[in-house]
Amino acid sequence: MECQVLLSFGCLWFPAIQIRLLLVHFDGDFVAFLLYVDDMVIRGTSEALIKKIKDHLRSCFKLKDLGPMKYFLGLEIHRSNTGLMISQRKYTLDLLRDFQCIDVKPLASPTELNVHLSVDDGCLLPDPSIYRCLIGRLTYLTLSRPDVSYVVHNLSQSLHSPTDQHLHAAYRVLRYLKGCPGQGIFFLLAPSYELQAYCNLDWASCPDSRRSVSGFCITLGGALVSWKSKKQVTISRSSVEAEYRAMTNTCSELVWISALLRDLNCVHSQPISLYCDSQDAIHIGNNPVFHERTKHIEIDCHFVREKVQFGLVQLRHIASTEQPSDFLTKPIPVRQLLHLLRKLNVPDS
Repeated sequence: MECQVLLSFGCLWFPAIQIRLLLVHFDGDFVAFLLYVDDMVIRGTSEALIKKIKDHLRSCFKLKDLGPMKYFLGLEIHRSNTGLMISQRKYTLDLLRDFQCIDVKPLASPTELNVHLSVDDGCLLPDPSIYRCLIGRLTYLTLSRPDVSYVVHNLSQSLHSPTDQHLHAAYRVLRYLKGCPGQGIFFLLAPSYELQAYCNLDWASCPDSRRSVSGFCITLGGALVSWKSKKQVTISRSSVEAEYRAMTNTCSELVWISALLRDLNCVHSQPISLYCDSQDAIHIGNNPVFHERTKHIEIDCHFVREKVQFGLVQLRHIASTEQPSDFLTKPIPVRQLLHLLRKLNVPDS
């Protein structure tokens, strides 16, 4: 059997653990492989082609077919008549058990409101290994838990010199997880292939460097497929500048996802709606005129405007209270957090 191997690149879900996505095209059909060491997930458009490839692999290697995927690298996959749910329930319960938090009183939010920890807050831990182990395991949990991405990202910046307050904040995350261990991402059974993106930031929120924290989330057919919470690498002199840099990062992710979808034969013909709650940043993205106030971010302006003119993205305004990426940039009230998670199809199983 002759197949054409189209490409191999890092997977959308697991960049941190170097899983590879391999696409094989054959006579108009294709098969996708997720590979990690000796574990493999196979999915494609033709059951006959999948069977041929499995038979070919069996002739070369010793294989064990486990049937429909139910568990893969800590991810649990639950199927129903309406869709598919991906969560890390067992991983979460094991985490709570290993850190003696299985019987703690649960909390409704992972962070305290209006609290921004500094690297110098509190007293240094005599043994930082426990904190580093906990943050490492929480980082892996963010593969299916965008609701803890912001706080884990924030706490991971203190790995070199953690204090008792940082450890207390990390254990607060465990108490939050105790209340919703099965929360995950839900994919509809027959979704559309409409991409939508949301970007936001908290301007100059880092108490140590005064850098802004930006975040974005991207949905495909209403299901969350990509998200990030990250401190910007430069200090922005205005909130508009910081908003625009967050918009640029989101556009870069959309370019990559669009290319991935084309390789999966899912062409997104319409411009992708990119929602931002800053009217000024949207105006700069749509307005081809540069002036003194935008000269220092001219490269980012060119990048976003190129994607707008090319028709890849369409900039849209959204109210701050309805911005789904808000919880990726700062602590928010419990009611608002639950509202945004429902919008992103992130239920508790």
